[in-house]
Amino acid sequence: MNAPLPSHHLPQIERRPLPAAMLEALQQRFGARCSTAMAVREQHGRDESPFDVPPPDVVVYCDSTEEVAAVVALAHEHAVPVIPYGAGSSLEGHLLAVQGGVSIDLTPMNRLLRVNPEDQTVTVQAGVTRKQLNDEIRHTGLFFPIDPGADASIGGMAATRASGTNAVRYGTMRENVLGLTVVTATGEVIHTGTRARKSSAGYDLTRLFVGSEGTLGVMTEVTLKLYPLPEAILAAVCHFPSVEAAVTTTIEIIQVGVPIARCELLDVNAIRAVNRHDKLDLREAPMLLMEFHGSPASVQEQADTVQQLALDHGGEAFQWATTPEERTRLWAARHHAYLSALQTKPGCRCVTTDTCVPISRLAECVTETMAEADASGLPYFVVGHVGDGNFHMGYLLDPNLPAERDTAERLSLQLVQRALRMEGTCTGEHGIGLHKMGFLVDEAGAGAVAMMRTLKQALDPKNIMNPGKIFAA
Repeated sequence: MNAPLPSHHLPQIERRPLPAAMLEALQQRFGARCSTAMAVREQHGRDESPFDVPPPDVVVYCDSTEEVAAVVALAHEHAVPVIPYGAGSSLEGHLLAVQGGVSIDLTPMNRLLRVNPEDQTVTVQAGVTRKQLNDEIRHTGLFFPIDPGADASIGGMAATRASGTNAVRYGTMRENVLGLTVVTATGEVIHTGTRARKSSAGYDLTRLFVGSEGTLGVMTEVTLKLYPLPEAILAAVCHFPSVEAAVTTTIEIIQVGVPIARCELLDVNAIRAVNRHDKLDLREAPMLLMEFHGSPASVQEQADTVQQLALDHGGEAFQWATTPEERTRLWAARHHAYLSALQTKPGCRCVTTDTCVPISRLAECVTETMAEADASGLPYFVVGHVGDGNFHMGYLLDPNLPAERDTAERLSLQLVQRALRMEGTCTGEHGIGLHKMGFLVDEAGAGAVAMMRTLKQALDPKNIMNPGKIFAA
């Protein structure tokens, strides 16, 4: 088993110089939208990972596919790294400029380009965020269900193959991206996929780019599937005597075929944090936060079935969130769990995990992992999209204490080892980035990773597209 890359032991990677001629060309083309100001560079050189890396050399704000292509063509000419930037919410060091270079900020590309309600599709620029998208299409009676928690950009969500709270019913970005506009490593613009729901035409380039973490090209436009807004939505909270009881209930919910839309686990530590942060009064006991979508009759039938399963495992009677305001408050608290936990230990950093295992092994994986964390003495919290076998451990550490960092990385390693033994994955939705490169070899094998490298070299021979991510190069 390859160890992860410890956050305080980053290798010394040689940064590539930014030629003066390239900087001058960028400044002439983009004017004030090309910045070398330290504050701007630092903003674009930091995500939610525990790594500290020098910032990119320059930040360019792009407004169109053509502008992105112009930047990449210059970078290709001068062999300078390019790092796409969306909302900055990634957790595994995806946007860190480990070799220097240009950060392409796609946030100005925030327009909906085409909405087709009759086909339930939409095409957006990569800088559109998920909340913005749903606000702008609400009048159509449709919505985009992928919800990773943070108000991430659609381009970033596609790049990391994100999923989140609704994945148990609606799938991940992999299933919901129909087509892309991509700027390749040479500055060429290509289009993949169509608005049709299926195709057998050639290689599936859309799926190649979805999850590629910016290492093969810059996605500038994304065509997505949409879904009808449910006729009825019902949310409920249920507390359990133990995390194992809550997870076992979840397993049975899935195994009996209840089409639950959301099923989220919070442990005592997470609940304590969100109570304090969001001024809630949730009982401090392991909890499932669930949501049911459908017709009024089907929603009630789903809820009745799940409530009986919960009672069989010591769950309490459901506490219902019947109004949109109550549901919004609960889900906002769930999405704030990460930031809420950080505030319980001022000045801390967090090593997060996102393993995913076959649903039948979930209870075993979660309980063994929590036992290891308890024995370590390091503060932690557990949240999870447990309806699809995915859960997150957040290990809170003092960045000035190397021993705590070592403990967090050891616990992360042990968790991944356990997940792989159970035929799971080292990352269900965060991606590999900088942090999990060693784990990728353990999961996929040297032969598969070599094939990935071959694809990377073929599409990006100068290795300028987000270099040093997924695998060291």
